[in-house]
Amino acid sequence: MFRFEDPQYLYLLLLIPLLALIYFAGYRRRRKRLRQFGDPQLLKQLMPDVSRWRPGVKFWLLQAALALLIIMLARPQMGTKISHEKRTGIETIIAMDISNSMRAEDVAPSRLDRSKMIVENLVDKFSNDKIGLIVFAGDAFVQLPITSDYVSAKMFLSNIDPSMMTTQGTDIARAIDMATHSFTQDQEVGRAIIIITDGEDHEGGALEAAKAARAAGMRVYVLGVGSTQGAPIPIPGTGDYMLDNTGNTVMSALNEPMCREVAQAGGGTFIHVENNSRAQDLLDAELDKLSKKEIDSTVYSDFDEQFRAFGILALLLLILEVCILESKNPLLKRVSLFGNKKRAVALLLVLVAMSAAAQTDRQYLRHGNKQYRAGDFDNAEVSYRKALEKNDRNAQAHYNLGNALLAQHKDSAAVKEFETASKMETDPLRKSQAFHNIGVICQQHQMFSEAIEAYKQSLRLNPSDDETRYNLQLCKHQLKNQQQDKKDQQQKQDQKQDQKQDQQKQEQQKQDQQQQQQQQQPQMSKENAEQLLNAAMQQEKQTQDRMKKNQQQPRRRQLQKNW
Repeated sequence: MFRFEDPQYLYLLLLIPLLALIYFAGYRRRRKRLRQFGDPQLLKQLMPDVSRWRPGVKFWLLQAALALLIIMLARPQMGTKISHEKRTGIETIIAMDISNSMRAEDVAPSRLDRSKMIVENLVDKFSNDKIGLIVFAGDAFVQLPITSDYVSAKMFLSNIDPSMMTTQGTDIARAIDMATHSFTQDQEVGRAIIIITDGEDHEGGALEAAKAARAAGMRVYVLGVGSTQGAPIPIPGTGDYMLDNTGNTVMSALNEPMCREVAQAGGGTFIHVENNSRAQDLLDAELDKLSKKEIDSTVYSDFDEQFRAFGILALLLLILEVCILESKNPLLKRVSLFGNKKRAVALLLVLVAMSAAAQTDRQYLRHGNKQYRAGDFDNAEVSYRKALEKNDRNAQAHYNLGNALLAQHKDSAAVKEFETASKMETDPLRKSQAFHNIGVICQQHQMFSEAIEAYKQSLRLNPSDDETRYNLQLCKHQLKNQQQDKKDQQQKQDQKQDQKQDQQKQEQQKQDQQQQQQQQQPQMSKENAEQLLNAAMQQEKQTQDRMKKNQQQPRRRQLQKNW
């Protein structure tokens, strides 16, 4: 496979026809002036050494050399490693119910959010498969045509909301019919239709549509979301629930029998979605049973520089142009042609050696790329640094060095290299990728504000990068959650501080009350205290007198006889 690394230089080839027009205009002007001197045949005899063809030959040799030099600037490359990869995959159309009943929260966090999580996990496990997305309620439309762009699938998935549908209800038949016409024309690959719904079919005809899909070679799987007991439907932003015409709360329950019938008619399986990963595992197992078509693709995994061949040709043309004289010179016959060839070859070797020495940084760069693809990130870093020692203005070497450092988790050093590459790089696509990588590193370290700015810079240079756009939206969501968490933590700290202050106030109030009670107690006078002391002493004296009297009385001895 042949390609140009810097194809923008090919616009310089427009100089070739422009110079040719200038040359022909000058040639005609010279011919016109010669005719003014006399007859052309007479002038030809008077100027026997003038050649008619040599000036044109010299001009076209210079034109060819200029074209080859321009091609050298564009850096021609040839794919040197060709690998044949065989990929297998299936085609899957997901029809998601986005009616108001999917807002019910009997499955955490809600039926709709739970459905999005299942689809996102399914997309993460896809590698060579194709996926399409259909949303339906009372009507249905294609949200994402069948594609292998998983980043776009996630981006469209995050924007799904019941407010997208003006016609409410649940028309499963229309969703299945639309899904059958959304696959590619490849009949050999396994095709699956996944219906995610709570089963409240208001239109009918779902069984017939499922049978038609099965007859066309498709499998219909139904993921029933919700509980059979039912749950109220919340109204967003109000905290209230939907009411019917009589003022009673609307209860939405999973219609499990109908879902089973649709899955059975479509040759698929019914899976009940609950607050666990069981439904995800069952769905993955069912999709693995489908037939997967094998696709043979040719990949050119490595490219080698081919500028040297064009440089040699350009050099030979220039040497040839120098050797050709515009006039016929008899002395040229005396010059040794072999000697001219030796000088030309020597000059050629010198120029090739100089060219090879000048491209040493690119050699280190290619060597580092091979090491990086092999997973040898340490040695790849060494090769990239050697390339920078030869040419520290090589933006690609700075960028690749950043990737090698990122693979070794040297994030701070990687950010510096990406910043340097973004300043030196002239290609907007490469420059946008450098900003993208900076955003990824900042996002991993929860520096969401810096990551958002990096992603914005990347999208300004490459607006069609869906991966960067998805990361930007995800980063904004994470920043919002981080700010909310900080706000909640601050509120908790404020509450704790308020509680602590309240406790201190209560303790202070208790101490004040105790002091007031002590101050309010009546003071005992000196006379009362003397009376109480005399009474206690008198009582103590009486007690001692009774004890002495009891000790002076004789004791009786009691005898116990054994009978």
